[in-house]
Amino acid sequence: MKTAIIGLPMVGKSSLFTILTGVHEPARMGSMEARIGMAKVPDARLDALAKVFEPPKITFATVEYLDCPAISKETLRDPSYLASLRVVDAFAQVLRVFSSDTVPHEKGSVDPVRDLQDVDMELIVSDLMVVEKRMDRVDRDRKKAKSPELDKEFEMLSRCKAVLESDRPLRAMELSPEDEKRLRGFQFLSQKPMLYVLNLGEEDAARLHEIEQEYRDGALAGRPQTSVTAICGKIEAELADLPAEEARELMLSYGLTESGLQRLIGGTYALLGLMSFLTAGETEVRAWTIPQKSTAVKAAGAIHTDFEKKFIRAEVVNWQHLVDHNGYAGLRGTPLLRLEGKEYIVQDGDVLVIRHG
Repeated sequence: MKTAIIGLPMVGKSSLFTILTGVHEPARMGSMEARIGMAKVPDARLDALAKVFEPPKITFATVEYLDCPAISKETLRDPSYLASLRVVDAFAQVLRVFSSDTVPHEKGSVDPVRDLQDVDMELIVSDLMVVEKRMDRVDRDRKKAKSPELDKEFEMLSRCKAVLESDRPLRAMELSPEDEKRLRGFQFLSQKPMLYVLNLGEEDAARLHEIEQEYRDGALAGRPQTSVTAICGKIEAELADLPAEEARELMLSYGLTESGLQRLIGGTYALLGLMSFLTAGETEVRAWTIPQKSTAVKAAGAIHTDFEKKFIRAEVVNWQHLVDHNGYAGLRGTPLLRLEGKEYIVQDGDVLVIRHG
């Protein structure tokens, strides 16, 4: 899973990228290349299973993050910048909510909804240029020879153009599976799912959940394929430098039960419809990321393509039951440990053992 952290200048996106990935190398001045880093997905279930099996290896799921230069008319005309944005699965747009006398906002005031609309408009304009260019090409080809497929593409692009010209992103557009497939190759920016990350000031940290809900129910409500989460960048920077126990104490002092990393990754998973299943044994305990409602045979394919091709059955147990019974031995012969076939829908937190030919 690949997510681009985007936003306007001085909103805290590069600091967030460093906190998430541990990459401290500064972006090169004037470069349009994105910094790339990996974030480990925190998962207490793996820690619990590791205590049971004591494997030499614990493998957490990971998310790849890109720290992109600030969005503007200039950056969105740079081919390398556009290329880095087009290949991601989702955007995490950092919206500045904090005020600071030492870090002035480029527009002179703090207004997260205005900033959101400004970024959306830049993505819309970029997509509109692509649509118009492609429509011209398709129209010329249609005049040379009749083609039902080109007619369908032109009609779809016409609908896209109408949406964009009404200043709405393409993620707000209802598409049939057929149209979705046609659009996929364009990698439109305004069609990508968007996680809005509210970057609060330290003084608002105690109200983090309340402020997040206010935006979710108010200014950011009713936006298709979007989600909202709130963090406090200053506190997250402090947490990143503390031992685990001290970090927990600091979070609790602000009334927080989870870190911004957990909140942001959880929000991205929910937005993209992802979840994790687990494998556990004496050699490794591991989390695997798959789409929600995946079948057992597709989950097997996430481990190895041969497992999908030669799938026979999956041995399934909930992670908590495996921990409570101190491993598989205590579950043999109980209904908690069961065999499932190809069509079984894997649940978040299932531990699987794949039987294959």
